[in-house]
Amino acid sequence: MTRILSPDSPPAEQFTDATKAVERLILLYQQATSFLTEHFQKAMDDAVPDTRIRAFYPEIRFTTSTYAQVDSRLSFGHVSNPGTYAATITRPELFKHYLTQQIDLLIENHGQPVVIDVSDTPIPVHFAVSGDAAITVPHDGAAEFTLRDVFDVPDLSTTNDDIVNGTYTPLDGVGALAPFTAQRVDYSLARLAHYTATDPDHFQCHVLFTNYQFYVTEFEEYARAMLRDPNSGYTSFVSTGDVEITDGDAPLPSTGKTPQMPTYHLKRANGSGITLVNIGVGPSNAKTATDHIAVLRPHAWLMVGHCAGLRNTQQLGDFVLAHAYLREDHVLDDDLPVWVPIPALAEIQIALEDAVEQVTQLEGYELKRIMRTGTVATIDNRNWELRDQSGPVQRLSQSRAVALDMESATIAANGYRFRVPYGTLLCVSDKPLHGELKLPGMASGFYKTQVARHLMIGIRAMELLRDMPLERLHSRKLRSFEETAFL
Repeated sequence: MTRILSPDSPPAEQFTDATKAVERLILLYQQATSFLTEHFQKAMDDAVPDTRIRAFYPEIRFTTSTYAQVDSRLSFGHVSNPGTYAATITRPELFKHYLTQQIDLLIENHGQPVVIDVSDTPIPVHFAVSGDAAITVPHDGAAEFTLRDVFDVPDLSTTNDDIVNGTYTPLDGVGALAPFTAQRVDYSLARLAHYTATDPDHFQCHVLFTNYQFYVTEFEEYARAMLRDPNSGYTSFVSTGDVEITDGDAPLPSTGKTPQMPTYHLKRANGSGITLVNIGVGPSNAKTATDHIAVLRPHAWLMVGHCAGLRNTQQLGDFVLAHAYLREDHVLDDDLPVWVPIPALAEIQIALEDAVEQVTQLEGYELKRIMRTGTVATIDNRNWELRDQSGPVQRLSQSRAVALDMESATIAANGYRFRVPYGTLLCVSDKPLHGELKLPGMASGFYKTQVARHLMIGIRAMELLRDMPLERLHSRKLRSFEETAFL
């Protein structure tokens, strides 16, 4: 039998103090990753190891024999039934605020301690050394030994969304404490860095998605204005390539190649700022971005993009506030069947409508001049107009759709799936059913003015949501029969 070399770790310990519990998680994780990094460097520089090198993720474990006596309005911070629950943890320093908050609620609501220990889940060496930019894990066959014979490597057979999809089967009767396992989180953190060209550390709790480059320019201008204002609460602005400025007049040097989903971060203390992701066009991009950002447990994400207006009474530049979604994007059919309703969330809808009123200075019945609520249809064929329109147009009419795009329903559906509050406010950029196609030179002055306002409305909505108590924003609407204690 192959000998296994692992780091010595402290014994399991109970904690009734969330801060100290997280400190132990950080210690265990640092010990494990330092051990793997050290032995990996030796393996690459010196002789091939004659033992298997293995270290494990830390784990939170919680056991209760009673039902929690908690405020029935609270959707998180407690387990649904007596039993034992556990979660493997990665990057506890990155998730320090989140973990402290969730563990504190669990201890408070049940009156029981949590146990911090080393799990039996190995850390893949790729994830363990990812924090050291000087270390590159070679592709299979590039090293003098077979990597997987010595170190653990990512295993997609155990990296999945079973917990959030509601298909998870507890092992040995131990339920899930958090919506994602450590391996799933590590996988997404690596993908985020690749697709967005910014480190996951920079992501904020409020995320805006767009499908139009213009919004990036507007976001940078707003960020610079906020950095010039010492009372704004914003501390820095991060562009692709992790270029960070704290002075609103500082230059942002080019970092070369543009990533697939350029991402920008206007930061505040404890991650309470705003992140903007230009996901480009299509439901596949929308799914990819939200699949990975979800592991950061944002407090809300909103789509602020362009759409086709489907009603003759709409003008270019009008706004559409989605209150329902017609899902013909198909990218989530296997994870979230189309028969699952994606409801509008009152907290998000109110924040968006209030933001439109504040930015446009219109309210009540007058607001209807520039904004409609209704169904937004999302499709997977950008050139749907070129096909026989009888079928699509009939479905659009029957669904009462007022707008069509390629991302909104995907973002909303993944928000529903991942328990992240979601919403959509779109700007009409063309009216294909009424002869106004998206062509150069067709934009009116009204349209250009509205586009400039659009991002500001999204930002204002996020600021309103930031001021809302977390317990109210993360309502019970997104929680199923048996949920994880952690958000």
